[in-house]
Amino acid sequence: MDHLAAAGFDVYAVDVRGYGGSTRPPEIDGTADSSSQPVRIATAIRDLGAAIDSILASRKLDQLNLVAMSWGGSIAGGYTVKNNDKIKRLALIAPLWLRDTPGRIDPGTQLPAYREVDLYKYAESWRAAAPPEEREALIPPGWFDVWAENTLAIGPRATNPNCILAPSGAIQDIREYWAAGRPFYNPGEIRVPVLLIHGEWDVDVPFDTARDFFSRLTAAPYRRWIEIGQGTHMVILEKNAWQAINSIIEFLQEEGSPAFTA
Repeated sequence: MDHLAAAGFDVYAVDVRGYGGSTRPPEIDGTADSSSQPVRIATAIRDLGAAIDSILASRKLDQLNLVAMSWGGSIAGGYTVKNNDKIKRLALIAPLWLRDTPGRIDPGTQLPAYREVDLYKYAESWRAAAPPEEREALIPPGWFDVWAENTLAIGPRATNPNCILAPSGAIQDIREYWAAGRPFYNPGEIRVPVLLIHGEWDVDVPFDTARDFFSRLTAAPYRRWIEIGQGTHMVILEKNAWQAINSIIEFLQEEGSPAFTA
């Protein structure tokens, strides 16, 4: 966000309900069915849409640029197919898409309404996506601690001081859509320019998954795929984050290609 703001953009971050500083669904305090999986993609799309409408109204704009990652990329894609007129450009970092196996974050058991995520244990699986000799240098010194401290400070918090609570809806989405061969939306209905960023060591959105998603963006005026070497699913928080950030800024700033003349 700081880099985008320094490049001249007004930047807003959206926490859908149940994440970060946003409203907590009732399942978190036991006042609703704890066996449900709150905050599914349809709910998240509505939350994103409410935020976008508020920004457009307050800034007196017709369109804005949308940047999203992972499950957020799926939310952004699902929103855009229904609201192409409100989006100028769409930049996606490893959006979830169809895959042949369950996601790594899926325990394969009955899902509670909220799951506890230990950030420091997550760091181990994060680095594990890289070759053994590359894992230590993957995240620059101090970066993970800053990210973890800020994430834990926002909440929602679990009883374990190193854990946050996360709604299980995103995992249920993987089960019902991405790992079941059932796309929630059709990328071919996205009619705005698209940038796709992907890391070569991404095991959460494998290369073939990204290629399949990119091939379906048939209605985009133009599309671009940036493959970043030595990067995992979390490339935006790794040593090569500058490549992703610079690619996004360049994409958002360009005015489009003039007619080519030889």
